[in-house]
Amino acid sequence: MKTVLITGSKGQLGSEIHKLSSNYKYFNFIFTDVLELDITNESQVFDFYEKNKFDFIVNCAAYTAVDKAETDFEFAKKINIIGVKNLAKLSSEKKIPIIHVSTDYVFDGHAFIPYKETDKTNPNSAYGNTKLLGEKELQNIENHIIIRTSWLYSSFGNNFVKTMFRLGNQRESLNVVFDQVGTPTYAEDLAKVILHIIQLSANDINSFKSGIYHYSNEGVCSWYDFAVEIMKVTKTDCKIFPIETKDYPTPAKRPNYSLLNKSKIKNTFQISIPHWADSLKKCILEISKNA
Repeated sequence: MKTVLITGSKGQLGSEIHKLSSNYKYFNFIFTDVLELDITNESQVFDFYEKNKFDFIVNCAAYTAVDKAETDFEFAKKINIIGVKNLAKLSSEKKIPIIHVSTDYVFDGHAFIPYKETDKTNPNSAYGNTKLLGEKELQNIENHIIIRTSWLYSSFGNNFVKTMFRLGNQRESLNVVFDQVGTPTYAEDLAKVILHIIQLSANDINSFKSGIYHYSNEGVCSWYDFAVEIMKVTKTDCKIFPIETKDYPTPAKRPNYSLLNKSKIKNTFQISIPHWADSLKKCILEISKNA
């Protein structure tokens, strides 16, 4: 039986992996959050391994407060860079394959065709910068997979879908930006892909193909389109009005275009990816069940 360490297990993605883990009977999962394992503490990371020997690492731990990172850079750096560096060192020394989750924010959003893994990175926020530097900590080690994703949401935690759901029931109308385009990602779908990769690799370690991959749901929309669809699916009467980014200033600059090309992950691991609108319906059903 293979043992899998999940860090950041109380976040959206970690929670989805936890929910799905009972379907994977031949794996032993160790779910940790900062209280059980502080990845920013190198000696604690190595001690934890000695006590809990594991065969795979999935790093879901991250500082994700995009706007706050502009003024809280040191703390964001600690989790998104130092923490990753410590896990990379453990992975390298103990020969443990690691899957790490990154973001579309490593790009500046000036493209007009979906970003490939080989495209030039150029983050325009402190958050994006820390995530890119975290990626670089992993790129020199042997068994690493970096999955960049975008617009993550889930029935767990705080996210755009749950915020729209809540505000839609409180207000008659909402203004949402229409000039930022990308693809929402249902964290459950990404969790399934990560578990699929681990399952393949447990059977044949050569199936663990190191490198950077892009993953989001299929399709494309603006945040405005996304909000409109949320109101439609939840049968909420709240009107959504499109506004420009300049009319909704935020401390951190977001990419105006962050579509990800997913050909590489689909071809390498033989997966199909659901359309964002279909996955949104599934997530809202989950949220409604738990309400």
